[in-house]
Amino acid sequence: METENLVKMVNNIGEFFSAEPDIDVGVAGVTDHLKRFWESRMRTAIIQHYLNGGVGLSDIARSAVAKLAAERKELSQSGGD
Repeated sequence: METENLVKMVNNIGEFFSAEPDIDVGVAGVTDHLKRFWESRMRTAIIQHYLNGGVGLSDIARSAVAKLAAERKELSQSGGD
């Protein structure tokens, strides 16, 4: 899947969760959605895009992908997946 499409998709998810009054709850909602419904290769691609500057990501999407990237890094450092 092309990065452009992934950015569009995560921004759409972010738009849905941006209605949440508490931004942290909204970010957690986007992150949870990515973990539950996106294939590993899609998550890997959007994390890589974020690490390369994240062009086009909305604020909430950027925060969610950053959280996902941090969780993945922590997991890999602890010997997990």
